[in-house]
Amino acid sequence: QVHLVESGGGLVQAGESLRLSCAASGDTICISAMGWYRQAPGKERELVASIGSGGTTHYSDSVKGRFTISEDTVKNTLYLQINSLKPEDTAIYYCKARLGTVQGCAVGGRNYYGVDFWGKGTLVTVSS
Repeated sequence: QVHLVESGGGLVQAGESLRLSCAASGDTICISAMGWYRQAPGKERELVASIGSGGTTHYSDSVKGRFTISEDTVKNTLYLQINSLKPEDTAIYYCKARLGTVQGCAVGGRNYYGVDFWGKGTLVTVSS
Protein backbone atom coordinates (compact mmCIF):
# COMPACT_ATOMS: atom_id res chain seq x y z
CA GLN A 1 0.00 0.00 0.00
CA VAL A 2 0.90 3.67 -0.22
CA HIS A 3 -0.30 6.42 2.10
CA LEU A 4 -0.90 9.85 0.58
CA VAL A 5 -1.27 13.10 2.51
CA GLU A 6 -2.16 16.31 0.73
CA SER A 7 -1.45 19.78 2.10
CA GLY A 8 -1.27 23.39 0.98
CA GLY A 9 -4.91 24.19 0.39
CA GLY A 10 -6.63 27.22 1.80
CA LEU A 11 -8.71 30.30 1.14
CA VAL A 12 -7.21 32.66 -1.42
CA GLN A 13 -8.33 35.50 -3.65
CA ALA A 14 -8.67 35.26 -7.39
CA GLY A 15 -5.36 35.83 -9.13
CA GLU A 16 -3.26 34.46 -6.29
CA SER A 17 -1.15 31.30 -6.28
CA LEU A 18 -0.92 28.15 -4.20
CA ARG A 19 1.38 25.15 -4.11
CA LEU A 20 -0.18 21.87 -3.12
CA SER A 21 1.91 19.00 -1.84
CA CYS A 22 1.26 15.28 -1.63
CA ALA A 23 3.58 13.26 0.56
CA ALA A 24 3.71 9.54 -0.21
CA SER A 25 4.86 6.77 2.10
CA GLY A 26 4.81 2.99 2.02
CA ASP A 27 5.51 0.99 -1.15
CA THR A 28 6.52 4.09 -3.07
CA ILE A 29 9.07 2.12 -5.11
CA CYS A 30 6.13 0.70 -7.07
CA ILE A 31 4.57 4.03 -7.99
CA SER A 32 4.22 4.12 -11.77
CA ALA A 33 2.25 7.35 -12.08
CA MET A 34 0.74 10.07 -9.93
CA GLY A 35 -1.88 12.68 -10.50
CA TRP A 36 -3.94 15.48 -9.08
CA TYR A 37 -7.71 15.40 -9.30
CA ARG A 38 -10.31 17.83 -8.06
CA GLN A 39 -13.95 17.70 -7.15
CA ALA A 40 -16.03 20.84 -7.04
CA PRO A 41 -19.33 20.97 -5.14
CA GLY A 42 -22.01 19.11 -7.06
CA LYS A 43 -19.61 17.92 -9.73
CA GLU A 44 -17.76 14.73 -10.49
CA ARG A 45 -14.11 14.28 -9.70
CA GLU A 46 -11.93 15.25 -12.64
CA LEU A 47 -8.29 14.82 -13.61
CA VAL A 48 -6.29 18.03 -13.36
CA ALA A 49 -2.75 16.89 -14.07
CA SER A 50 -0.71 13.71 -14.09
CA ILE A 51 2.91 12.66 -14.30
CA GLY A 52 4.26 9.31 -15.43
CA SER A 53 7.34 7.38 -14.39
CA GLY A 54 9.33 8.94 -17.22
CA GLY A 55 8.33 12.43 -16.18
CA THR A 56 5.75 12.84 -18.92
CA THR A 57 3.06 15.27 -17.85
CA HIS A 58 -0.54 15.73 -18.89
CA TYR A 59 -2.92 18.58 -18.11
CA SER A 60 -6.61 19.11 -18.56
CA ASP A 61 -7.45 21.87 -21.02
CA SER A 62 -9.00 23.98 -18.26
CA VAL A 63 -5.72 24.34 -16.36
CA LYS A 64 -3.07 24.35 -19.08
CA GLY A 65 -0.71 27.27 -18.67
CA ARG A 66 -1.75 27.91 -15.05
CA PHE A 67 -1.02 24.61 -13.28
CA THR A 68 2.30 22.83 -13.10
CA ILE A 69 2.75 19.31 -11.76
CA SER A 70 6.14 18.20 -10.50
CA GLU A 71 7.66 15.60 -8.23
CA ASP A 72 10.58 15.17 -5.89
CA THR A 73 11.40 11.48 -6.06
CA VAL A 74 13.89 11.73 -3.19
CA LYS A 75 11.25 13.17 -0.86
CA ASN A 76 8.47 11.06 -2.42
CA THR A 77 6.42 14.21 -2.78
CA LEU A 78 4.17 15.37 -5.58
CA TYR A 79 3.47 19.05 -6.11
CA LEU A 80 0.91 21.14 -7.93
CA GLN A 81 1.75 24.78 -8.50
CA ILE A 82 -1.43 26.72 -9.17
CA ASN A 83 -1.16 30.24 -10.55
CA SER A 84 -3.79 32.83 -11.47
CA LEU A 85 -6.43 31.10 -9.40
CA LYS A 86 -10.04 31.52 -10.47
CA PRO A 87 -13.24 31.05 -8.45
CA GLU A 88 -14.02 28.03 -10.64
CA ASP A 89 -10.86 26.36 -9.32
CA THR A 90 -12.61 26.01 -5.96
CA ALA A 91 -12.65 22.30 -5.13
CA ILE A 92 -11.19 19.57 -3.01
CA TYR A 93 -7.91 18.54 -4.61
CA TYR A 94 -6.95 14.88 -4.35
CA CYS A 95 -3.68 13.12 -4.98
CA LYS A 96 -3.66 9.70 -6.60
CA ALA A 97 -0.85 7.20 -6.97
CA ARG A 98 -0.91 4.15 -9.22
CA LEU A 99 1.19 1.23 -8.06
CA GLY A 100 2.59 -1.15 -10.63
CA THR A 101 1.62 -1.68 -14.25
CA VAL A 102 0.31 -4.64 -16.25
CA GLN A 103 3.79 -6.10 -15.85
CA GLY A 104 3.42 -5.93 -12.10
CA CYS A 105 5.63 -4.62 -9.33
CA ALA A 106 6.69 -6.82 -6.43
CA VAL A 107 7.80 -5.51 -3.06
CA GLY A 108 7.81 -7.17 0.34
CA GLY A 109 5.81 -10.13 -0.92
CA ARG A 110 3.12 -7.87 -2.39
CA ASN A 111 2.40 -7.53 -6.10
CA TYR A 112 0.75 -4.54 -7.71
CA TYR A 113 -0.75 -4.53 -11.19
CA GLY A 114 -2.01 -1.02 -11.61
CA VAL A 115 -3.73 -0.36 -8.28
CA ASP A 116 -4.81 3.18 -7.39
CA PHE A 117 -4.51 4.79 -3.98
CA TRP A 118 -6.02 8.13 -2.99
CA GLY A 119 -5.33 10.76 -0.41
CA LYS A 120 -8.09 12.43 1.59
CA GLY A 121 -7.79 15.73 -0.23
CA THR A 122 -7.09 19.36 0.53
CA LEU A 123 -9.65 22.11 0.08
CA VAL A 124 -8.91 25.09 -2.15
CA THR A 125 -11.36 27.97 -2.00
CA VAL A 126 -10.97 30.93 -4.32
CA SER A 127 -12.91 34.10 -3.61
CA SER A 128 -13.70 36.63 -6.32
